[in-house]
Amino acid sequence: MNTVKEVAHPSALYGWVGDLRTKMQAAIRKRQKKNADHSSKDPSPPGSKHKGPSLKMPPFHLDLWFYLTAQNWVLDFGRPIVMIALPLEWFPLNKPSAGDYFHMAYNVITPFLLLKLIERSQKALPRSAVYLCIITFVMGASIHLVGDSINHRLLLSGYQLHLSVRENPIIRDLKPATLIDSFELLYFYDEQLGHLMWYIPFFFVLFLYFTGCFTQVKEDRKLPLPGWLLLGPSSLYYWYLVTEGQIFELFVLTFLAMVATLIYQHRKGLVPDTNGYFLFFSFSVTLCLVTIWVAWLWSDPVLRKKYPGLLYVPEPWSYYTLHIKDSE
Repeated sequence: MNTVKEVAHPSALYGWVGDLRTKMQAAIRKRQKKNADHSSKDPSPPGSKHKGPSLKMPPFHLDLWFYLTAQNWVLDFGRPIVMIALPLEWFPLNKPSAGDYFHMAYNVITPFLLLKLIERSQKALPRSAVYLCIITFVMGASIHLVGDSINHRLLLSGYQLHLSVRENPIIRDLKPATLIDSFELLYFYDEQLGHLMWYIPFFFVLFLYFTGCFTQVKEDRKLPLPGWLLLGPSSLYYWYLVTEGQIFELFVLTFLAMVATLIYQHRKGLVPDTNGYFLFFSFSVTLCLVTIWVAWLWSDPVLRKKYPGLLYVPEPWSYYTLHIKDSE
């Protein structure tokens, strides 16, 4: 009997191990099938961005559009107004003015809001392009900060914005004459290089965001009431940006690229979401405002002399120093 038990015992043990292994393999196959079913329902890993058009209509980004519009008006448009309104004694000419501090805040807040806007895109946008644009934006806006700060002090000393550098009375009599070249270099950094490095990445980031605003959902894509209320202030600021920044060509190219993207995506059966419509409508109204502005000042002889050529878009502050400042 003992011999029989000793022989049977290993066989029973092997059978028990075999049953356990079979059950474990069945459990593993069941779990793998469950994971496969879950992956087929949601192919994107948690926290990842959709690489294609969204199947769900995203909400209107009221907070970001409001913050972006408000800080544009206060920190950018309001910057020269604050410098003119506050007493000169509070900010000596050899120290930063209130407008300079506004500009510093703008150079920090605006790229932050642009990055937050890109984060909410329904499409995975090229990060390297976005980062490069933001870096260039900050550098260009900082160059403009220095040039515009000195330019404002010249304005308080009698500099006239509607005249060129060499035609200004306080500049043309400088000795030695090479100082005039230095002021022309300052003007180049302020009004040309600074503006290009500031506005090209700004509009490119907005265009990149617009390309990610398309969806297959065609219901409830109209702008909500807050979007219509923000449309006027947003468009009016872009009008100021285009005219004062002398970037009409850049703006038109961006708008045409948006129109081309809209047509291309429409052929694929995609439509803009509410945020895409808000951005496109803002640019459309801006184009109308710029057209009205140019038509109104089309025959102004002084501004025509400063802004020669076919693309005649006078600056609002040049209009101010020419027609409003002396009459106050």
